[in-house]
Amino acid sequence: MAYGLFITCLADTLAPEVGRATVRVLDRAGFELEFPREQTCCGQMHFNAGHLDAARTLAGRFVEVFDGYEAIVAPSGSCAAHVRTHVPKLVADDRGVPGRTQELSEFLLERIGAVDVGSTFRGSLTYHPTCHSLRLLRLGSGPLSLLQAVPGAEVVELPDAEECCGFGGTFAVTNAEVSTAMLDAKIESIVASGADAVCACDASCLMHIGGGLRRRGSHVRAVHLAEVLAP
Repeated sequence: MAYGLFITCLADTLAPEVGRATVRVLDRAGFELEFPREQTCCGQMHFNAGHLDAARTLAGRFVEVFDGYEAIVAPSGSCAAHVRTHVPKLVADDRGVPGRTQELSEFLLERIGAVDVGSTFRGSLTYHPTCHSLRLLRLGSGPLSLLQAVPGAEVVELPDAEECCGFGGTFAVTNAEVSTAMLDAKIESIVASGADAVCACDASCLMHIGGGLRRRGSHVRAVHLAEVLAP
């Protein structure tokens, strides 16, 4: 049985390494993947910005492209959350596609039933639970359990972990000052953890956090869950 890989706009255009790492993880775990080349944006950006006609069109396309797969895997908590939460409200017949769409960590834990996926890591890292993965997908400690099972990885606690990093898609643009203040608080927590790297399930939040860290000249790296699990 082939599973559909939804790579997301941001990973495709700005973080291709996340897509490649996702494929390596799933391939090593023995899953047969298909990448439908017809896939486009799921419409999350348009929905969040209030462009509902465009969001409906893209939601319908998502359903059309991924219909027929037993499961659709995405290395993005926010995109998976949008598909599961909002796509059923945007299309008349979703064909069960939203319910079969999963974020990478929950797919691995549900399909494998184990936390050790054969990866390795050197150094310490801390985990930032992104808003969509925490509050809409309710991933809980799943991603953290995967990280804790990686040989060589020292997982340290992130102070105020559940606080938003301030990205929020268009929020970071329309409310730049508030977003920056939230990012500063998040970076303070990351630095206080003493970790060499901060990990999350969303490349978008990591792009925001990583940019803030680089502007401070910090040595802390921002890495996607898939990048930790892939080596």
